[in-house]
Amino acid sequence: PSSSTTLVSITIGGNDGGFANVMLTCVLSSTSSCVSAVQKAENQAQTTLPGELDNAFAAIRSHAPNAKVVVLDYPQFYDLSKSSTCIGLSTTDRQYLNQGASVLDSVIQSAAGRAGDTFVDVNPNFAGHQICDSGSYIISVDWLNLGDSYHPNKNGQQYGYLPGLVSVTG
Repeated sequence: PSSSTTLVSITIGGNDGGFANVMLTCVLSSTSSCVSAVQKAENQAQTTLPGELDNAFAAIRSHAPNAKVVVLDYPQFYDLSKSSTCIGLSTTDRQYLNQGASVLDSVIQSAAGRAGDTFVDVNPNFAGHQICDSGSYIISVDWLNLGDSYHPNKNGQQYGYLPGLVSVTG
């Protein structure tokens, strides 16, 4: 970015908040381990992450002082209304993962506000297209590439994130 940059869009915080390890713990370990990992990540998100986000948003502003900065959040991963018919994690795991995403989104929204940046909630665009829904916009557990797990797929980018971005950029 530079002084001629007019738009910066970003999703940020999940890895910094330790949520990548949480996802692996929840997929590979017990429900109690999952709950503990989510709670630890929520604590980290509420205590350490705000300062890291403030620094990141300040760095973006210093490199792109004239840009509109759009910060998009993370969707709820699971449609809990379909959890009982969805294979894989327990409903408790899914509830805690969704709760963790909500805590993370709240921290990100606050930091974006402090920076004067535009925050966009993409959850309405993902509703009905979460893991456990047919036509999910989110990659479930990908055993061949665990790094892809819990990220948006092509439709998630096109129909989940893009409309949120366009809603504030025109």
